[in-house]
Amino acid sequence: MATQGERRAQTRRALLDAAASLFAERGVDGASIDAIAEAADRTSGAVYDHFGGKDGILFALLEGWVDDAAAVIGAELDSATNLEERMGALWRNISRPVAGDGNWIALEHELWIYATRNEEARARLAARYRAAWAGVDEAARGWTGAEGGVGAALLGLLLGLEMMRRLDPATVTDGLAVAALCGVVTSLAPTSTMEVRS
Repeated sequence: MATQGERRAQTRRALLDAAASLFAERGVDGASIDAIAEAADRTSGAVYDHFGGKDGILFALLEGWVDDAAAVIGAELDSATNLEERMGALWRNISRPVAGDGNWIALEHELWIYATRNEEARARLAARYRAAWAGVDEAARGWTGAEGGVGAALLGLLLGLEMMRRLDPATVTDGLAVAALCGVVTSLAPTSTMEVRS
């Protein structure tokens, strides 16, 4: 017999799986709390109990996937020996993510749309991105000596290139994406450090 903690974990997992499917199929606005609960064979009260509402389940879902992706990216960045390999690792994990069955980037786009209409979601998303930008800025200092601004530029370009690739995969090749990403990093780095660290 399952313990209370195991049942709670099963309910949480069922709700996250149902939300992932419905958000991908209908978008965030099109997936109601009741629909998520029904798809998970749970009550709407369970959604509120575990996540506080739709925003909570959306962020919990994305944060889990982003954490998984960050672990993969971190391992690849640790083994990369130059800037091109580092940018290739970032691009692969954004354009063809393994975390979240590859759906987390699509859901990230859904979250952006949702956040434009929801102030609380926008504030949470902005805080999450500020932390990501800071992490990339810190890494870029080690790669090239670049001081600030790399994180926002790099992540913005990554997501933009990924969106364009979804529209026309033949236009945004891996080579083009990696070259553009390298260009952003090198353009923000002091020229005297590039040859040493790349």
